[in-house]
Amino acid sequence: MVTLTGHAYCWDVLGDPAFPDRVAELGLSSVTLAAAYHGVRAATPMHPRHQIVDASHGALYRPVRPEAWRGHRLRPLTPGWMTAADPFAEAAATLRAAGLAVTAWVVLAHNSRLGEANPDLTVVNCYGERYPYALCPSWPDVREYAATLAAEAVRDAPVDAVSLESCGQMGLAHTGHHDRTADAWPPPAQRWLSVCCCAACRTSWAERGLDPARVVSALAADVRGEATVDFAEAILDARHEAARLMRERVLAAVAGLPVILHGNPDPWAAGPSPGLPAGEPLDVHAVLVPAWPAGRTRRARSRRPSPPGTASTPT
Repeated sequence: MVTLTGHAYCWDVLGDPAFPDRVAELGLSSVTLAAAYHGVRAATPMHPRHQIVDASHGALYRPVRPEAWRGHRLRPLTPGWMTAADPFAEAAATLRAAGLAVTAWVVLAHNSRLGEANPDLTVVNCYGERYPYALCPSWPDVREYAATLAAEAVRDAPVDAVSLESCGQMGLAHTGHHDRTADAWPPPAQRWLSVCCCAACRTSWAERGLDPARVVSALAADVRGEATVDFAEAILDARHEAARLMRERVLAAVAGLPVILHGNPDPWAAGPSPGLPAGEPLDVHAVLVPAWPAGRTRRARSRRPSPPGTASTPT
């Protein structure tokens, strides 16, 4: 069975009485609606009241309740560009009243504002350069934030399911502002620059018998194309373990709702659709995988990268 759904923001729905009819005319029966989302500059050409919405930072489109976030180091921000007190619940109710199903779209580890305020909780590459848009799931504070964010996103809201984006590690790409790094590195180097080397990840490597300093040095050398040692399996296992711990916390927080997980069949993928370990059972309703790029390029990107220190043949 094929289910068709459209992705939308609260501002697409609110203030536009014609939105539900347009959804139905497209043959869609459901809308995946952003409940917690990263910063974005969005075009709204069909809206009767505005043409552009500049969401300057990541936000929770629900009330940020002090009692829910008391004691948390990471707390979501509110969307100052919205006038509704509870934009997601109001938009979801509008869609439900029109006979449309609603899936809550929740972005977890991608938040530049929180990363800039808490740099020690972000992904850091083998050169010591931090990615402020990427919260690292190896940190308990990040996993706790993700679970509470998901729970608050769907709390007492008229939703039929939840869609989890960035439920794992972000990497080199998908930064959030104007990027001028595309194609600067070959695919293997991009993979190694997406390996997080924060203190929590280094601890996880050490638990697997690796020397963290040697790993960092080897990754940096391999980015430059120099020969290094083979430790790829262990660092990938550490990344997947952190993602699994985050996923377990989040799934427990939204128990009772069908869950759609953004994932990638390439186990090394990092970003809004993190790589999934082959053969590992997932307690989710469905996995949403990237469908682009297509053809030979897609197949090449889905292949496992050669471990550091081995030859890699461009495709």
